[in-house]
Amino acid sequence: MKTVIAIDSFKGSLTSIEAGNAVKKGILNILPDTEVIVKPLADGGEGTTEALVEGLGGEMVRINVHGPLETPATAGYGMIPGTNTAIMEMASAAGITLVGKDKRPLDATTYGVGEMIADAVRRGCRDFIIGIGGSATNDGGVGMLTALGYEFLDKDGQPAGISARVLGNIVSVRTDNVLPELRECRFQIACDVTNPLCGTNGATYIYGPQKGVTEKMKADLDRSMANFAQVTRRCTGTDYTDHEGAGAAGGLGFAFLSYLQAELRPGIRLVMDAVKMEEAIEGADLVFTGEGRLDHQSAMGKAVTGIAKLAKKHGATVIALAGAVTDGADECNQHGIDAFFPILRRITTLDEAMDPDTAKQNLTKTTEQIIRLIAAVKYI
Repeated sequence: MKTVIAIDSFKGSLTSIEAGNAVKKGILNILPDTEVIVKPLADGGEGTTEALVEGLGGEMVRINVHGPLETPATAGYGMIPGTNTAIMEMASAAGITLVGKDKRPLDATTYGVGEMIADAVRRGCRDFIIGIGGSATNDGGVGMLTALGYEFLDKDGQPAGISARVLGNIVSVRTDNVLPELRECRFQIACDVTNPLCGTNGATYIYGPQKGVTEKMKADLDRSMANFAQVTRRCTGTDYTDHEGAGAAGGLGFAFLSYLQAELRPGIRLVMDAVKMEEAIEGADLVFTGEGRLDHQSAMGKAVTGIAKLAKKHGATVIALAGAVTDGADECNQHGIDAFFPILRRITTLDEAMDPDTAKQNLTKTTEQIIRLIAAVKYI
């Protein structure tokens, strides 16, 4: 029997690979001759970098960058040896968690994201996988692009700045000092939103409020973003204003599309391709997936159902494991998950349940019972 394990992290408890190895142990405890493959799983959001770096045998790089506001940040990204690939999350340098309650959308910048990219380029990376969720910014990506050598100039030919506050003042773009290596780089962006750059369904109106954009700010900031888009069109000869995902991360999606010829892809698909998930699942009899909490949202394009759909394409049985199962999780059965199981074995506190050693043991023991059942039914 061939079994593939691809489990999302149990946030605050286990990484994707740690959870997968705990399940692997449970399988081999009962059927030691089973072929078992453990793959990392993430949906392109928080935790994707760590999952892919751990699963692909990479290493983390830590650098000091310009944070979203005045305070410097220590950002981390992954490098996969032998592939010239860097794996990043923009939130590491410009995430909303870095500003806390001090939300200032006019001042927040993605400059640190550009510093991460530039650092990876200098280290030889040419392929980039970047998640752009969880931003504190609404700067259209001018901060990131400035760190990469683009110069956004005002009417006097002076640098306009690196935040949303300057978008309406930009009249031209100078590219003389852009990192030349960027021409050799390929950017794949994990993006699960479809919003355009501007308008009432765009970056400012839809996502701005969670970053501190007030009703009074919206119209002016959206007009400023439209000005930036118009200047970009003159500079690049492209127009991605209405492209799906252009409004992601306060317009960072637009910047990647317009200036770095990036490809925006659903996070789960990008991750699965990066780890060659379909190649692993082909010929599998059984696929284990799961996450910390299984609920109705798990059926809405998240990692576990992404795995389930791929497994069903190849005729595999799909089992999901979760730290907690809530009302509405039954909907997962309509999206390729044949059965799901909570792993808790007794009444416990949340802290006890999330203890890494306890979580590993619960995953292993629950898996053992599932495999015992499968083995018994097979031979009836």
